[in-house]
Amino acid sequence: MNHLHTSLKALVVLGLLACATVAAAQPKTTNGILTDEKGMSLYVWDNELTAPGKVLCTGPCTITWPPMLAKEGTQASGDFTLMTRDDGILQWAHKGRPLYHSANDKQPGDHKGDGFRGIWHLVKP
Repeated sequence: MNHLHTSLKALVVLGLLACATVAAAQPKTTNGILTDEKGMSLYVWDNELTAPGKVLCTGPCTITWPPMLAKEGTQASGDFTLMTRDDGILQWAHKGRPLYHSANDKQPGDHKGDGFRGIWHLVKP
């Protein structure tokens, strides 16, 4: 029974990741903060300042903080760059910092992740 529970839990996590990490076009500024093309707020994680150029939010971290993935064939420009995650998938970055959504934001304009644990912040270009 424990093995079945673990397998079901893993499937749920994978399903959440698949839903939460939809590829998007280049970020934009909406009301003074960076958002995706749907107006959902974008965040950076202070822990990644310790490893410039590397994406550290992987595995279970992406359940709460889904990465803003790039659409295939996307071209970066200006302050926006693309970073390659450990799984080979491209993720948007702003000024070299990987961008994330907050799973707690449910509609455009939400910014419930801002200031979480003092290390997650809205991006205000």
